[in-house]
Amino acid sequence: MHFSAQALTPRSAALLLIPPLLWAGNVIVGRMIHAMIPPMTLNFVRWVLAGLLLLPFTYQVLRRHSPLWSHWKRYAVLSFLGVGCYNSLQYLALQTSTPINVTLVASSNPVFMLGIGALFFKQTVRKRQIVGALLSITGVLLVLCRGDWQALLQVQLVMGDVFVLIATASWAGYSWLLAKTTEPTEVRNDWANFLMAQIALGLVWSGLFTAGEWAITDAHILWSWPLVAALVFVAVGPAMLAYRCWGLGVQQVGPNIAGFFANLTPLFAALLSVLTLGELPAWYHMAAFALIVGGIVVSSRR
Repeated sequence: MHFSAQALTPRSAALLLIPPLLWAGNVIVGRMIHAMIPPMTLNFVRWVLAGLLLLPFTYQVLRRHSPLWSHWKRYAVLSFLGVGCYNSLQYLALQTSTPINVTLVASSNPVFMLGIGALFFKQTVRKRQIVGALLSITGVLLVLCRGDWQALLQVQLVMGDVFVLIATASWAGYSWLLAKTTEPTEVRNDWANFLMAQIALGLVWSGLFTAGEWAITDAHILWSWPLVAALVFVAVGPAMLAYRCWGLGVQQVGPNIAGFFANLTPLFAALLSVLTLGELPAWYHMAAFALIVGGIVVSSRR
């Protein structure tokens, strides 16, 4: 199987910058409300809200004779990886793991992209992509250790880090499947219907996960206006808008190059944390940004 990807352009770069920014906000918000709502429930409620917002424009996709349902097996897998697993596992990780551990493990995303592409999609891993992955991960590590490499020696892995690792692998597989186009062009280009098809089946997966959570744990929700505002944000931003931009970006440049943009998430998370605390960015933020962007440029050169 061969995937044709265009060269990186300002438009495709902008599309791929939006998701990591929103995902950084998603991690921060998820950590802020982790004591208010269980992780699987958070993911389920998030997609219920996103589905309700899309429903007035996409109700036809739920009809029996919708052309999208002829590809239901593909959407079942897409929704399992993207809607069901990815954020459920990330929210679950935030229950037990620290933000530095979560972002550290998630920085393996380009490696997963390259590995899954080579193993399952017959993609050739080029030297420049390996160099780009090393540059990008070095930039992430620089932010995580705040310019002090000795700090990395103090990192201790916990069960939450395993959840992040599985979530990262799920997202890499999801991104590759996005590039495997099987739908008619007119269907694929209707982004709202495309996302709604994933949400419809994804709610089945996330609903099962949530039912299990309430059955085997002491799950409860502490309702408040901050929680409601957080739910609206994660439904509109990291869910609808980020998935739309990511899907377009992956189609334009391919999963390998797109995977490097995901490494901007921990950098954006660090910057958002800095802004929240009212502090100015440090030198290592700028150096990390240069390394991550350098990884993107090196990996995307023709």
